[in-house]
Amino acid sequence: MLIGLVRDSVMQCFCHSCRAPVLPAAHRRSAPVKKPVGKPRTKQPKKVKFITTEIRCQEMSKGGLAYEVILAEPVGVPAPRRADSPEKTSSVEEIQEKLKAAEERRRSLEASKMAAIAQKMAKIEEASRIRSEQTNNFISTTKEALDAKMDSHEEKREAYINELRARLKDHLEGVEKTRLSLEQQTAEVYKAIEEKMNTAADKRDENIKKMLERLREHEEQVRKVRNGNQERFQQLESAIQDKLQQAAERRLLLEAEQKEKLRNHNNKLVEVRSVITAKMEEITKDIETKLTAAEQNREKEMQKKLDFVKKEERRAELVRQNKSARAECEPAPTAE
Repeated sequence: MLIGLVRDSVMQCFCHSCRAPVLPAAHRRSAPVKKPVGKPRTKQPKKVKFITTEIRCQEMSKGGLAYEVILAEPVGVPAPRRADSPEKTSSVEEIQEKLKAAEERRRSLEASKMAAIAQKMAKIEEASRIRSEQTNNFISTTKEALDAKMDSHEEKREAYINELRARLKDHLEGVEKTRLSLEQQTAEVYKAIEEKMNTAADKRDENIKKMLERLREHEEQVRKVRNGNQERFQQLESAIQDKLQQAAERRLLLEAEQKEKLRNHNNKLVEVRSVITAKMEEITKDIETKLTAAEQNREKEMQKKLDFVKKEERRAELVRQNKSARAECEPAPTAE
């Protein structure tokens, strides 16, 4: 906007009452004028009425400035009148020289005007190029920051997955150790039961042998006293049979109790294994849900960043289109 106002103020300086436009003093000095031989009476061109401008700067918001350009009313400076010189008729050659000088002045003014316009267009192109470079730099820095953030997120995700795997590995190792210890305890229990059974069988055999020996001794003694005490012999035989039956029944009860203990121990082992497998399945399901949630969050974050980059690219494209449209809509100054 400021460039457009300054351009309008410069274009207003090209006011002229005759055919060719008149530039400020700096441009008039660049085009030399040949003085005629004589001093004929000619009309002096009117002096340029410069437009004074005032630029006010005001801080509208934090980090932003607003410029206000105020154009003052043109102030006319009356030129001192020269004394009228005696009229003198100009010849055809002098008129042609004046026309040539005027043509040269017009051409020089047009050339200086075209050079100024070309300089301004070059400045506008340079500004647009700088703006596009800044936009490209911003896009590249944003992309690099996004890539760095995604890399750090990937590293954190891999570290979290590795930590979960290490925890799961430790848990599985603990479960395996528990299983091995349970198997070892079960083997020890089996071994102890077998040893007890063996010792019980040995003791039983020894007891039976002792009882048989006693029975033999008793039979011998019974044989000795059978003739004299048949009734007592029958009572003793029935008592021995009862004792043998009770011993057999006691042995069966012991075997049944040992078998029941083994069955209960096996049931407990099956229950512990089922609980361990259920816990492992729950842990694996929890890990899978967390991984899927992390993947979804990562995709959402990537989509947000891509939308922001696309929005910035569209904004930069709109700015370039507006600048090009403004440059095309501004009319180029032409000589009257």
